[in-house]
Amino acid sequence: MQEAMYYEKLSSKKVHCRLCPHHCMISDGQIGLCRVRKNIQGKLYTLNYGHLSGIAIDPIEKKPLNRFMPGSHILSVGSYGCNMKCLFCQNADIAREFKITNQYTEPRDVIQSALDHELPSIAYTYNEPTVYYEWMIATARLSKEKGLKNVMVSNGFIEKEPFEVLAPFIDAMNIDVKTYDDTKYQSICGGRLEPVLETIERALNHKIHVELTSLIVPGLNDELEKLDVFFKQLYERIGDLDIHISRYFPRYHYDEPATNIQLMLEIKERARKYFTQVYLGNVR
Repeated sequence: MQEAMYYEKLSSKKVHCRLCPHHCMISDGQIGLCRVRKNIQGKLYTLNYGHLSGIAIDPIEKKPLNRFMPGSHILSVGSYGCNMKCLFCQNADIAREFKITNQYTEPRDVIQSALDHELPSIAYTYNEPTVYYEWMIATARLSKEKGLKNVMVSNGFIEKEPFEVLAPFIDAMNIDVKTYDDTKYQSICGGRLEPVLETIERALNHKIHVELTSLIVPGLNDELEKLDVFFKQLYERIGDLDIHISRYFPRYHYDEPATNIQLMLEIKERARKYFTQVYLGNVR
């Protein structure tokens, strides 16, 4: 364990976590919504520091990033936990239902692995990187010193201050925009839309390369007319970014059938009215 960043101590040994927009108020002995930040006698600790759920070499297009260092490979690393609770989570075994192992990985060991395999970049991915912020920023700082690029694959649900501190070390992001409906964002995903849009804007202001993903989930974000309005609003707010339209499959607590391919093709055409580069994901 390591003491967490971005929290304040309150009375009666409570703490206020300020890492993400949830602003969890955590009593002594309890954990936050992410399940990996724990109050121990009035101090907030990160339980997943250096505990990786996976490490692999991937094509960078798998992140997905199609126009950042295309054709290269990247070292992908991930940990445990998430600050959302999507009912359709595609990685629930590490995001929501997990058991942290005792195996510990130093930031320098991951960087050395990237250098040994002659990889130009590292991706913080698999689960939500925000909830292993302390380890991610330590690794990203050191990797920058070694001339490597850093990629964050994220739900974008992070507060302004921690993002602004992290941003100088991040070169590219893929941000997952869950839905155009803020009520469903809260009830199905446990998040909110506006903080995600603000993160996109902040990333662009820092000259970070940004691509967006939208997993098309039946009953969440598959209404064509509403998508049309949302694409237009998104374009007017953030400009022309690469959009990845991804196919959902039944997972976790959500058992609707996989997204209809014809619907995805129609969504792609709707998105292309506003965005130049639109890709389909999770389809052959």
